[in-house]
Amino acid sequence: MTATFVQSLALSHFRSHKQVSLALDGRPVALFGANGAGKTNILEAVSLLSPGRGLRRASADEMGRKPEGLGWKIRADISGATRVHEVETSAEPGRSRGLKLDGKPETQLALANLSRIIWLVPAQDRLWIEGAEGRRRFLDRMVMSFFPDHGEAVLTYEKAMRERNRLLKDQIRDARWYQAIEIQMAGAAERIWTRRTDALARLTASQDGAETSFPTADLNLVEAEGSQGLQLANDFAQALAASRAADLAAGRSLIGPHRSDLTAIYAAKETDARQCSTGEQKALLISLILANARALKADIGMAPLVLLDEVAAHLDTARRAALFDEICALGGQAWMTGTGPELFAELGLRAQHFEVSEENRMSLVTEHKAPHAD
Repeated sequence: MTATFVQSLALSHFRSHKQVSLALDGRPVALFGANGAGKTNILEAVSLLSPGRGLRRASADEMGRKPEGLGWKIRADISGATRVHEVETSAEPGRSRGLKLDGKPETQLALANLSRIIWLVPAQDRLWIEGAEGRRRFLDRMVMSFFPDHGEAVLTYEKAMRERNRLLKDQIRDARWYQAIEIQMAGAAERIWTRRTDALARLTASQDGAETSFPTADLNLVEAEGSQGLQLANDFAQALAASRAADLAAGRSLIGPHRSDLTAIYAAKETDARQCSTGEQKALLISLILANARALKADIGMAPLVLLDEVAAHLDTARRAALFDEICALGGQAWMTGTGPELFAELGLRAQHFEVSEENRMSLVTEHKAPHAD
């Protein structure tokens, strides 16, 4: 199978980096350096080669290098199945980011036709013990890897729901004000529910029978009371109409995919992820990212780009080596960060190794020879 990979990456005034340029050959990329050197900033730049707001979900203005405030630019050559594409995404101060693909303006959705990108960052480590909103966002990001326009359905639903919630807060009771909005919500909700269910089935199939050092998870999408069995738009539209009285009392919409939750059971121990140790929860997250990558490879014929921020530090030597073996077996390009080169010793020549450092407020990214595994 042909792998899609970033062949070159150049940053200008992006986050802490004034100017950075990397030449890459398709192998996994190991970035190491002290905390605050700018490793995650490079991963964030790569994440912006996909639709959306990137792995930090930041605004365009937040990404510019301070204190200059000149705007920022990311340029990449992406080697695809048949040719190399030039991608340029940038933003001027006070403006949303723009995109050029092979020199022509494009919408962000066009990026999904070049490469699929999935990631795991430390902020997700508490996924199983915090609120349902973070788990929905985590799930929807995986769904978008299979269905790139899923994000549009989510945005359509949320916009319509905000309009309905304004009516509810204003205690508007005339049904005519609600009908068109609820039809729009229902159409988007059907797409959301259908694709979430489809994605979970793909992840489950990808875990089944996989030989891995990481635990499998039994996944389930749990719907709020009143939302069960409403997978079809017509059924949900009727349920919204029936729930107006309760929603008026609450001042918000009480049913719908915005109330869904993702649950996971550590299959080998039959233990809810919320009750697992911190290490077990991290291992479950890594397992899901690997399953996502395998499922995508089976679906589109190419492994996605995988971004793993500070992942090695949380693993013992054996499991770290197992993760690197899994990454290399995928055959795609993975980007990983850590504080020292020893964390990537097991990768050896299978990866490119770069040190990220800072000197006189200038970031330096230097390629290093692969360290030898013990």
